[in-house]
Amino acid sequence: MATHDNETPGIAVLGAGYWGRNLVRNFAATPKASLRWVVDIDVERAHRLGSGYAGVQATATYEDALDDPAVAGIAIATPAASHADLAMAALDAGKHVLVEKPLAATVDEGRALVESAEAAGRVLMTDHTFCYTSAVRYIRELFKSGELGDFHYLDSVRISLGLVQPDVDVFWDLAPHDLSILAFVLPDEIVPRRVAAQATDPLGIGKPSLGYVSIEYSNGAIAHLHVNWLSPMKVRTMIIGGSKRMLVWDDMKPAQRLSIFDTGVQFDDDPKERHQRQVSYRVGDMVAPALEEREALALVVDEFSGAIVEGREPLTSGRDGFDVLLVLAAIQRSLDVGGRSVAIEE
Repeated sequence: MATHDNETPGIAVLGAGYWGRNLVRNFAATPKASLRWVVDIDVERAHRLGSGYAGVQATATYEDALDDPAVAGIAIATPAASHADLAMAALDAGKHVLVEKPLAATVDEGRALVESAEAAGRVLMTDHTFCYTSAVRYIRELFKSGELGDFHYLDSVRISLGLVQPDVDVFWDLAPHDLSILAFVLPDEIVPRRVAAQATDPLGIGKPSLGYVSIEYSNGAIAHLHVNWLSPMKVRTMIIGGSKRMLVWDDMKPAQRLSIFDTGVQFDDDPKERHQRQVSYRVGDMVAPALEEREALALVVDEFSGAIVEGREPLTSGRDGFDVLLVLAAIQRSLDVGGRSVAIEE
């Protein structure tokens, strides 16, 4: 992979909407990158956003940024349907690329991006922001250290009132967060194998606005995801059950996002005879670890800049984004066959 050693990579942000504004703010703040362009089809909006930062140019034409030799990286925060075309144009121009989730609108588009980036020796990074939160990084270390034991199950609820997205359904909008988190924290050998999904469209908008997904993993574990645009309250909760400990991550509780329970099931006899024995339960202490409160997106932009300079794969690569696309595609196939379980296929 090509490197930019001892350089501060110039960055152009494509998209001046909600997420684009956050990217611009963080790229402008980090000493590891140099924000140079804000690009948006609404050039006045691009000017308003870029005018707050010295030396930043605004344009409605993304080729202006691609043609700038001082720009090493392109950060894409545009509607999902445009991700693949913009990312491919940036890769063809020799740029490194950071793409907001989802990586692309289809599996084929995602595959083409990954292959093109690998062939060109360019960084392709997916903005799986939750993977950079202190809570998720802590959970990852719990699995790595063996403190949670074997992975048994996950229950996740990601619901709120809106926002109904114009170009994706509720699965493509919300499920990538949970799918990327699972892939990030679980050991590499534990991978999703099958998916079953159910959904409904009470709004009559022609696409699911609430749904449920069950994912079977290679070790026999199961994950259950609830995603919903129509909840009267916002909930961001994840429960993970391990053979040694269990945990609850509640992202709506800043003072105690993570609770780890020394709770589990015990067998004192021969495992082969378990079906003939009563189980016992271990209920121990709960620990709420102190977590660093730093904006996750600041770590995302630093990781992207670092991957460019060091010529390495980022922590959440294009391949990781592609793996999420595979599960999303399987969700759609399950919906197409009435919610039956389907294999995740590459």
